[in-house]
Amino acid sequence: MRVIICGAGISGLSAAAFLARAGWQVTVVDVAPRPRPQGYMIDFFGPGWQAAERLGILPRILDLGYQVQRLEYVDDEGTSRASLPFARFGQAMNGKLTSILRPDLERAIREAVPSGVDVRYGLTITAIEQGLDGVSATLDNGDLLEADLLIGADGIHSVVRQLVFGPEEDFLHYLGFQVGAYSFRDVALARSVGDRFAITDTRNESMFFYELRDGTITAMGVHRTDDPARPSDPRAAMRARYRGLGWICPAALEHCPDEFYYDQVAQIKMPRWHTGRVVLLGDAAAAVSLLAGQGASLGMGAACVLADELTRNTGIGAALAAFENRWRPLVVEHQRAGAAAAQWFVPATRYASVLRRTAIRLMKLPGMSRLIGSSLVGKSGAAL
Repeated sequence: MRVIICGAGISGLSAAAFLARAGWQVTVVDVAPRPRPQGYMIDFFGPGWQAAERLGILPRILDLGYQVQRLEYVDDEGTSRASLPFARFGQAMNGKLTSILRPDLERAIREAVPSGVDVRYGLTITAIEQGLDGVSATLDNGDLLEADLLIGADGIHSVVRQLVFGPEEDFLHYLGFQVGAYSFRDVALARSVGDRFAITDTRNESMFFYELRDGTITAMGVHRTDDPARPSDPRAAMRARYRGLGWICPAALEHCPDEFYYDQVAQIKMPRWHTGRVVLLGDAAAAVSLLAGQGASLGMGAACVLADELTRNTGIGAALAAFENRWRPLVVEHQRAGAAAAQWFVPATRYASVLRRTAIRLMKLPGMSRLIGSSLVGKSGAAL
């Protein structure tokens, strides 16, 4: 059996690894000229953890990951206003939690992809045609690929989704935030950040900082805006929006490069993820949003479940239907929770800021961290 996967990110590479190990002939195409270096720190747990165990890459993920010491919301002087030992979250997940840069997680998965998988960078799909016995994809270099299945794992702005299911505006639900993330080196600022995950205790816009083991600082800014349009100059927009924040923010903004990760915070909601011999995976099918967390974990879990159903079912159609029936309830649960959590990620009012600090303090009480942790994981283990 042959499969074309559009997207060499976390979801696409996970699908490639699982299906190649199941005996499929796999071709992966990605529009980027090479693996993307840009990314931000994520907390990795939930269904992706189980998928990583199945791939045998959990030790590699733990090696590349970080054990954050504590999370702190800081004032304009960098003084803590609310703090929580990060180990509390780990306890809530029974120790199955690490923090890792998205590019490093992608790297761990890419290393697990069998050598026989054909991965082609710098290419994208321009046309898709389906028949009773297969599907074909035309690439922008003129090549024609034919397969039994095509997987669209090309992210929230999926080309495959647009070609097969319709325009992005039919499915994208903007959550009222935009985000930018980049990395830089500055010894003095690194000392200010220290061994904590530091977040400005501000309203409507907030910056997040963490120092990596090589001395690099990761910075992320999230702000509220009713306008979903991406600015023509994201760097200038970042500097203008966050320069009023105190502490190290103005100095950190001076390090913002010309090219970095910048996007809307949004969800993808679709009534159906598959049609014929095409199926969407990960953010292309059901982005839960950066603020909801677990997007990478859900992408890996979805790839695992899809490969499982393609192995156990005799027909492509039956396998895709079984995958969607099995995975959709979990995604809907996380999307609902994510939309609610977004309102607390960067509060709009002073009252909301106070409530957030209070919730952090409650996490220190016996039993509360496990209760909140179970709500984060939800039923993530059930589908796997």
